[in-house]
Amino acid sequence: MLAKTYGSAVFGVSAYLITIETSVDQGTKCFLVGLPDSTIKESIQRVESAIKNIGFFFPRRKVVVNLAPADVRKEGSAYDLPIALSILHASEQVHFQELDQFVIMGELSLDGILRPIKGALPIAMEAQKRGVKKIILPKENAIEAAVVKDVEVYGMETLYDTIQFLKGKQYFPRIEVDARELFFDKMQSFDVDFSNVQGQENAKRAFEIAAAGGHNLIMVGPPGAGKTMLAKRIPSILPPLTLKEALETTKIHSVAGKLIGKSSLISTRPYRNPHHTISTAALVGGGTTPQPGEISLAHNGILFLDELPEFNRNSLEVMRQPLEDRRVLISRAKWAVEFPSNFMLIASMNPCPCGYYNHPNKDCVCGPGIVQKYLNKISGPLLDRIDMHVEITPVNFEQMTSDRVAESSQKIRDRVILARNLQIQRFEGSVNIHCNAMMSSELVKKVCQLNEVGQQILKNAMEKLQLSARAYDRILKVSRTIADLDVSNNIEAHHLAEAITYRNLDRDNWAG
Repeated sequence: MLAKTYGSAVFGVSAYLITIETSVDQGTKCFLVGLPDSTIKESIQRVESAIKNIGFFFPRRKVVVNLAPADVRKEGSAYDLPIALSILHASEQVHFQELDQFVIMGELSLDGILRPIKGALPIAMEAQKRGVKKIILPKENAIEAAVVKDVEVYGMETLYDTIQFLKGKQYFPRIEVDARELFFDKMQSFDVDFSNVQGQENAKRAFEIAAAGGHNLIMVGPPGAGKTMLAKRIPSILPPLTLKEALETTKIHSVAGKLIGKSSLISTRPYRNPHHTISTAALVGGGTTPQPGEISLAHNGILFLDELPEFNRNSLEVMRQPLEDRRVLISRAKWAVEFPSNFMLIASMNPCPCGYYNHPNKDCVCGPGIVQKYLNKISGPLLDRIDMHVEITPVNFEQMTSDRVAESSQKIRDRVILARNLQIQRFEGSVNIHCNAMMSSELVKKVCQLNEVGQQILKNAMEKLQLSARAYDRILKVSRTIADLDVSNNIEAHHLAEAITYRNLDRDNWAG
């Protein structure tokens, strides 16, 4: 007898439908065909044990399981459940009337309990796209998949429960989630706030500008000055995610297996903080089975690299193209996969190996040329993609113990949202440009026009401060953002002057 059902394969951040056909006929042995990997081939042992443990038997005849299309490689353990159900149906132990109306995925333990899988959200989105209206998944993945409209999602705990449900002998309610309600309930939830930060007014102003324009930023300061504390609070002043952005971000985290046991929808901008020992593949993405890296997990959010010079230089250099293109393309001999990576890069570093160069109270013990050598660990092309350079100074005792209430993240966020709305209107006709940091050189010339006074200020800055040529566009982009925060149509002299102060590392004499 022939049985047919549907599964789904995840590749990159997308899924595609897989038809699972099973035939039980005269003969011996079991055959898995359709380019399964070793994990799927091992599923026969798991399926056999699970079937026996719930009172059925594995047929001692010729069993052929075909995963179509046959020319696409299938990977992972999530095919256990559909294979088990199709074998039971094809061997006529159980009759399922609507088996071919479902997309079914789930990993089986030896006693028939279902284990969670990766990629439930893109699987549900592909099912909706292909017109399959019903999905069976492990219970831990059901809420995640139920975010997708017009798809009936059923969460199961065991193989036995799934059989009873498909036979119509036991009722299991459809899992329903109001994505909009879930999204809007949690989008304002933050554990940290800028109101807890005493002092550091210059740094807060720089972060407000960076958030308003989507600019990458690097902090330079001694140990204990508060660089990490400030970076953790940046998501609280960024504009809230749109529902579309939330689904994009959630899909990436679903593929990476980061949502199991957590909320079904990411409603706040992600904040990723990898350690400096991270490998290139873990940072950018890849592997034998292509997985998103930290730069993709930070999509629509923040990637914070603490102690930037300590990261592997090759890993940092690989980030250059994703920073420019807002996506990462990983190509191998037999496949190529694309992951989105539209993130804000926030980095921090000590000014020198000892950490106290330019410190107001402590002396630097580094020898001649050591400061410049330490800074040179970050390549010029990477530094070129960082719009703002901010020096962080230690907070003195009076500031730390002050009773003055600092400005809250919500007040800063309101100004940021207003500036972002102006940019959305400005770039309405442009493709994939939503904020000032995304502007091309041609667009900078059009949008960031200066009057004669501004031209002279910028010329003097370039000459007297010995700024590099690469600083020119960055200064104009940042000055445009500062003007947006002031709701000004034109870039005034004071906007330009403030933007120039955020290019410290471009000065030839910065490191002595």
